[in-house]
Amino acid sequence: MKKIVIAILLMFNVGLTINAYSQNVLENPPRDGVYDKIHSGNRRPVPATNVREADVVWSSRIWRVIDFKQKINQTFYYPAEKIRDRVSFMQMLMDALKEGSITAYDGDEFLKQLTNEEILAANERTDTIEVDNPDTGVPEQKVVKSTIKLDQVFQIRVKEDWFFDKQRSIMDVRILGICPVIKLTDNEGNFKGWLGMFWIYFPDARNVFAKTELYNTHNDAERRTFDDIFWKRAFASYIYKQSNVYDRKIDSYKTGLDALLEADKIKEDIFAVEHDLWEL
Repeated sequence: MKKIVIAILLMFNVGLTINAYSQNVLENPPRDGVYDKIHSGNRRPVPATNVREADVVWSSRIWRVIDFKQKINQTFYYPAEKIRDRVSFMQMLMDALKEGSITAYDGDEFLKQLTNEEILAANERTDTIEVDNPDTGVPEQKVVKSTIKLDQVFQIRVKEDWFFDKQRSIMDVRILGICPVIKLTDNEGNFKGWLGMFWIYFPDARNVFAKTELYNTHNDAERRTFDDIFWKRAFASYIYKQSNVYDRKIDSYKTGLDALLEADKIKEDIFAVEHDLWEL
């Protein structure tokens, strides 16, 4: 009886401790710095120049991958956990999806919207593993359910249009969509493949991106936003698909080094088109 009473008292004390901690989290904490940051929350994206169909003399649709493992792209992945003035790219996306300020789509044509329930269901995975039965010692199959974590997102896919605007006489690019990609592994940590989660329509998400700062390795007083990074194209990436009659990706007809050379060839062809148009 005494043990039961002690256990109840311990549980009660733990509950009080958790309550006290949650109550001690300040709504208006002290300023963490030498000045008040008032500009980041009021930032607006730079409006894109209006483009008429009659002024586009050439265009090509490109899909590319931004890999977070590359040094220049690590600002997308970190911080691993939310801190006071910074969040990772995926944490920003998931928070905005919960608030309803960003809409997720099933596919890069943006035809079907996804609900939060559908997104959560897509983040759950089911694996079948082999475990030893504790009674018989005989191996048997067991179904294990788990939730995909944000730190498993190591890439994002980008869909964009490159075009030559004769009105302004420039080659320009507009990002249309972004897709977070999960790295799939088995229970032993072996790589199994990449899985796209959902697509975000980039023009509608720019307001959220413009208000979210990321780390500047050179100057803490001059923080960039995720919108700045995309707008100024301050990221490293590689092309994995160009619009074509077969609607196929590069890795469906090229592998290894040949695939990378094909991606570089597509990039060079775009610059060659701009050069040729200037020659006309």
